[in-house]
Amino acid sequence: MPRKKEVLPAGAAKLAIRHPEVWESFEELGARCAEAGPLDARTRRLVKLALAAGAGLEGAVHSHARRALAEGVAADEIQHVALLAIPTLGLSTAIRAMTWLDDVTRDKQKKAASNGRGRVRRK
Repeated sequence: MPRKKEVLPAGAAKLAIRHPEVWESFEELGARCAEAGPLDARTRRLVKLALAAGAGLEGAVHSHARRALAEGVAADEIQHVALLAIPTLGLSTAIRAMTWLDDVTRDKQKKAASNGRGRVRRK
């Protein structure tokens, strides 16, 4: 089941352009892994976000957080992933993930404010 077309991060886009058959195989593997188990799409997205945070992959954290927001996961639910990391991965890893998640949620708030669909609160 191919995923709908989306804008790829720069590095992934380069790979997809240079080696389209490799990219297609990678997407197919991702789809097969998703279909292989009982987790729903929302849960899979949060798990992937947590895995990226635990592996220290900033780009993947950004990507999965953006996709989670686009799929209707609330910003506070996304931030909860960083809190859950504290006892398992340690405080510094959780804070690192939290700052990466802030990058994405803050960007969404700024875009919403500039489009007149929301307001950014300032303390």
